[in-house]
Amino acid sequence: MNINLVQQRLLNDFQRGFPLMPQPFAQIASDLDTTTDEVLDTLRHLSQQGVVSRVGPVFQPNRVGVSTLAAMSVPEPELEKVAAQVSSFEEVNHNYEREHDLNLWFVLTAPDQTALDACIRRMESKTGYDVIVLPMLKEYHIDLGFRMQLDGCARLHEYSENLADTGADQEVCATAENQNSDLIAAIQLGLPLVERPFFEVGRALGLSEEAVIRRIGAMQAEGIIKRMGVVVRHHELGYRSNAMMVLDVPDDRVEAVGWRLSAVDCVTLCYQRPRHLPEWPYNLFCMIHGKDRDDVLACIDDVINELQLADLQRAVLFSKRRFKQRGAVYRKR
Repeated sequence: MNINLVQQRLLNDFQRGFPLMPQPFAQIASDLDTTTDEVLDTLRHLSQQGVVSRVGPVFQPNRVGVSTLAAMSVPEPELEKVAAQVSSFEEVNHNYEREHDLNLWFVLTAPDQTALDACIRRMESKTGYDVIVLPMLKEYHIDLGFRMQLDGCARLHEYSENLADTGADQEVCATAENQNSDLIAAIQLGLPLVERPFFEVGRALGLSEEAVIRRIGAMQAEGIIKRMGVVVRHHELGYRSNAMMVLDVPDDRVEAVGWRLSAVDCVTLCYQRPRHLPEWPYNLFCMIHGKDRDDVLACIDDVINELQLADLQRAVLFSKRRFKQRGAVYRKR
């Protein structure tokens, strides 16, 4: 897709550090030397095109509700039907076909472990297939900010990193997660693209604009919100190939290898998950995106050679079809 300079900057520079102030888009417009209307119109257009998933929070996994990666092995003739059945569950936010005997991969999110377990049982009953559950054990790099090679000089803005600017305090932080269920439900799929989004959110909840900003700042301080900003879809931006590289790393090496992988530019996610023997011997997962398949394979070759990982059993699961992709629903509205 052809994008102009304002679009480039919005997509690349504002994936985190969204300004927590009454008129955040005016602040962004000032930084871009443009108008608030142009910023909002551009974000609305990019959202309609599917390039922007939302503008809002990315929550820390398992701090709001619980989530897990899961997989199924589905015969090819049944795959589309079963994928549609899996996608029909509200708890599923991502659902992909990947190149492997375990060929259907999806992410589930629920309010608590009991609800998650019940969802998996219902899914197995509905589809007739076993679900392999692979919850995250440790994250090494899971920010989900997607750095793009657009102009070669992008920077990240961090208006909200200084808690003094948000008014957040420890008393609010200590109770943020428990007291903000309605607020989480209101913002989990994105802020309204209006001049004063926090005012609109607060009006719907019976909260002041200041209270909304303060509570979001508190959730950031607590680490409940991992980042706040523009959430992009890589495929629509031309990064049409992605693979999940998985490794079987000895337990005494997994920590060191995980941190080294997380520092590689082309690795966008890296986390430890349990093995599920005998069909799944791998315990370290990383995601790699590229313009095409060769781009991804070149990155993998570089990673294996530079980090001296050739001795480890591994598999590369390229994404084939995207059946569902949206933000996780942590709380029902």
